[in-house]
Amino acid sequence: MAEKKKTTRKKAKVSGPRLKIIPLGGLEQIGMNITAFEYEDSIIVVDCGLAFPEDDMFGIDSVIPDVTYLQDNIDKVKGFVITHGHEDHIGALPYILQKVNVPVYGTKLTIALIENKLTEHKMMDTTKRVVVSFGQTINLGRFRVEFIKTNHSIVDAAALAIYSPVGVVVHTGDFKVDYTPVYGDAIDLQRFAELGRNGVLALMCDSTNAERPGYTQSEKTVGVTIDRIFAEHKDTRIIIATFASNVDRVQQIINSSYKYGRKVAVEGRSMVNIIAAASAIGCLNVPKNTLIEEDELRNYPPEKTTIITTGSQGESMAALTRMAEDQHRKVKIGPGDTIIFSSHPIPGNEKSVTNVINKLLMKGADVIFQDVHVSGHPCQEELKLIYSLVQPKYAIPVHGEYRHLIAQSKVAAALGIPKEDIFILHSGNVLELNQDVAEVTGQVPVGAILVDGLGVGDVGNTVLRDRQHLAEDGIVIVTFAMERGTDYLAAGPEIESRGFVYMKEADSLMKEADLVVQEALADCLDHGQDDPAKLKNSVRSALSDFFWKKTKRRPMILPMLMEI
Repeated sequence: MAEKKKTTRKKAKVSGPRLKIIPLGGLEQIGMNITAFEYEDSIIVVDCGLAFPEDDMFGIDSVIPDVTYLQDNIDKVKGFVITHGHEDHIGALPYILQKVNVPVYGTKLTIALIENKLTEHKMMDTTKRVVVSFGQTINLGRFRVEFIKTNHSIVDAAALAIYSPVGVVVHTGDFKVDYTPVYGDAIDLQRFAELGRNGVLALMCDSTNAERPGYTQSEKTVGVTIDRIFAEHKDTRIIIATFASNVDRVQQIINSSYKYGRKVAVEGRSMVNIIAAASAIGCLNVPKNTLIEEDELRNYPPEKTTIITTGSQGESMAALTRMAEDQHRKVKIGPGDTIIFSSHPIPGNEKSVTNVINKLLMKGADVIFQDVHVSGHPCQEELKLIYSLVQPKYAIPVHGEYRHLIAQSKVAAALGIPKEDIFILHSGNVLELNQDVAEVTGQVPVGAILVDGLGVGDVGNTVLRDRQHLAEDGIVIVTFAMERGTDYLAAGPEIESRGFVYMKEADSLMKEADLVVQEALADCLDHGQDDPAKLKNSVRSALSDFFWKKTKRRPMILPMLMEI
């Protein structure tokens, strides 16, 4: 990329209409990717993903973005444009479409995976889906969007060229530069170069691997490793865990299984669904009579079978974890098994993965967990290549934690983009830009909506704090009855605890606690305070102080007052 003259541009006070770029999620975190592009009366939304819950989000299934801004501007929203079919880019759609019901655009496999979700949520009849081919453009209000072929750890990933009246924004989505992909064509670098020659206003580029020097290896290098492992383990059953969405990885596992005369069983609902969807549209080629049902495994020698399973991240309910814990109904692990982890632990999952590996090793299995994975994201040399081809006026790193965004900003600066033209945004920032000026001008509401079972947003910070409190210190329930009109303690107090102390071994503590409750009630009544709320608060306060002095713990205390 040609060295740009580093000059300080004057910010124009008024320079005509501007494009607004508003990330509603996906910055400073991995997951929950969603960005709004607004020009006058038109808004398009790129991606609509979920995030997985943090360790302290007890009972939460997933986290989706707050789309209040889209709801408030529903008349402007023209559609969702999806870059690829990973959960952090499509997972929130069934929930968000209930609030913002607009068409969804994506490539063939992406739409197929979205339709799986819509079917599960009974939303197929109410959601318009449009399959877009690479090189095709769609018109959405004041925008025109072109889909560009890229490579990633899922088939049919796309970058987007977003044409607005003030210039073109290139959004890479998640990508890597793979010259030898397993399925389909290599990334369309020529199109990136053509866009760069014609002039690109801004580049929004994947930052996930921006701290890593060099290049990301081709997916085919994993296939070579997998084939070698199969050749070296002809006398054992092979169980291989990988991400369900990595269709190319699954294809290479099937290829090696077929080569060495193995039947393949698939375990895990998400794995079954994605293999079915990819096979139906031709993204996955399974030789005839290779796939078998899990019940059919007993009909073949173990060394002639392969099991492709979920659970590479140590998820508690995933198939491989249940196998490791002897809780799987049909697969028992033993010394005749070779287990392959074809993935790297996502940050935060390392302990769970290690626990599963240890349990598998204890059963005598041979566990292979190194050098059987490559990333789907670009390292620094690939970032430099894309920047050099696109030659953007402004750089807007996306997709990653803050440290990843900073790392990409340094790459962009080293290529000659002035620091004032590099924007490290926060979720909710409103970046307004055109050919003359770019600046953050405001903030829109953003946040995390928690999904717990069928409940969406009904678990807030207060409920989470209660769950954390219960998990850390337990609960004490105090039940007592007062005679209405006489302030006479008719029954109780009865004290029960869960997760605080073992009652049978804390008899003296609970007897003292009983006296503390009686004294607290008597003190209230002696002062004429017979309001039920005041009585319960007094009991709660007195017991809290007592338990802290005695145990240095603060359990949740729940007084239950009955009037008889």
